[in-house]
Amino acid sequence: MRCYTLEEITDENIGKKGVTERERFDADVEAALIGASIKNARKAMNLTQAQLGERVGVQTAQISKIESGRNLTISTIVRVLNALGLSANFLINCEGLSPVTLGNRI
Repeated sequence: MRCYTLEEITDENIGKKGVTERERFDADVEAALIGASIKNARKAMNLTQAQLGERVGVQTAQISKIESGRNLTISTIVRVLNALGLSANFLINCEGLSPVTLGNRI
C-alpha cells in the first residue's frame, strides 16, 4: 500500500501551488490556524469572547468570526494581539504568508 503526503493529496484534489483554487485553499487554512491560535491564547487567559471584544472594541460576533478565520486583516490581528498583550511574527514572501507564531510581548 502506497502512502501519500499531505502535499500530494492537496495537489491532486485542490490543485498545485500557483493555481487560484490552491492559493485560496492555502489562505483559508492559514487564516483558520491564526484564528485558532487567537482562540487558544484567549482561553489561556481565561477571557470570554465578550471580554476580548470589549478590549478590542468590537462585538462578540466579530471575535467569533476572527477565531473562525474570517474577517482577518493584519490590522485586526494586531488589534487583537495588543488586547491580549501578545506579539506575533509574520513572514510574508512571494509564496504568501508563512506560519505565524504568537508570543509574549518583549
